[in-house]
Amino acid sequence: MEKKIISLVSVMAIMNLQLFALIDRTGAEALIPEDASKEIVQGVPVYSTIMQLATKAPNMPRNQRRIPVLSTLPTAYFVNGDTGLKQTSSQAWANKFFDAEELAVIIPIPEAVLDDVDYDIWGEVKPRIMEALGIAFDQAVLFGTNAPASWPTNVLTSATAAGNVVALGTGADLYDDLLGEDGVISLIEQDGYMATGHIAATIMRGRYRGLRDMLGNPIFKPLVKEGVQGATRYELDGSEVLFPKNGAILTGQALQFSGDFRQLVYAMRQDITYKILTEAVIQDGTGAIVYNLAQQDMVALRAVMRLAWQVPNPINRINPTATRYPIGVLTPGEPAYYS
Repeated sequence: MEKKIISLVSVMAIMNLQLFALIDRTGAEALIPEDASKEIVQGVPVYSTIMQLATKAPNMPRNQRRIPVLSTLPTAYFVNGDTGLKQTSSQAWANKFFDAEELAVIIPIPEAVLDDVDYDIWGEVKPRIMEALGIAFDQAVLFGTNAPASWPTNVLTSATAAGNVVALGTGADLYDDLLGEDGVISLIEQDGYMATGHIAATIMRGRYRGLRDMLGNPIFKPLVKEGVQGATRYELDGSEVLFPKNGAILTGQALQFSGDFRQLVYAMRQDITYKILTEAVIQDGTGAIVYNLAQQDMVALRAVMRLAWQVPNPINRINPTATRYPIGVLTPGEPAYYS
């Protein structure tokens, strides 16, 4: 009788184990697709103006990269006579750091919507994700918008601290504000840099079109090739002006950035990766549950990338002081108009 009871208990225990068994996330991890790609290399730069102009450093093997930057230059001296003493000098380096930070977004969608549409939803969403990543990166670099604390000071603040800022209307005209003796481009030249590119708000196109020479002819004209009129090419002192269409330029703070953008360096720690989430819970900043994917029959696409940027700004002969900076800014002179 005792043996029968033990056997019955054993059978019930096994039945209970089977009753509550499940395929959990750990067990199914190998079946959950994670699409790792190199899309950041080709995709995001289309939407990020900074990445189009900046220098791309080799990918980072770790979360932080240290780079030595020249901070002191040697000095040579003339020798006084045949027996004069030769003087000594030194050269020094200081460390600057690339700190990789994560940039991510999750796009949830009901499964019923996926079932009903005739389009590749994720194929439509991915370009918009890359656009969002480009906007976030550009605004963090240029204005410090939502920038991680470990990242360097944004370009606008740094240019202001270096005195490389001109308010619209300071000179006789826009040409003077940008290319004049005390214009934006002249200020960075005084710091030992030559402009390689310009990033301007789209509203600046109208101001460029309004520029006239002494005879009243437009300075910027459409290109004409073999009798066919093409697009107008906007250049300042031989360097192209880019007009971001992603809205990254906050016109209430700046209208144009001009400078040696080769001195702005970015590096990837992790290329963009995509992962389809099916059983996750999505919460807001307070911890409240916004979506329970399993319970609400939803899925979500998670995109993650990690990157860093820095402006080494090494010492140079023209401006050996710490006040130099390779980028200048044209700020709005008519805040009411540009707000």
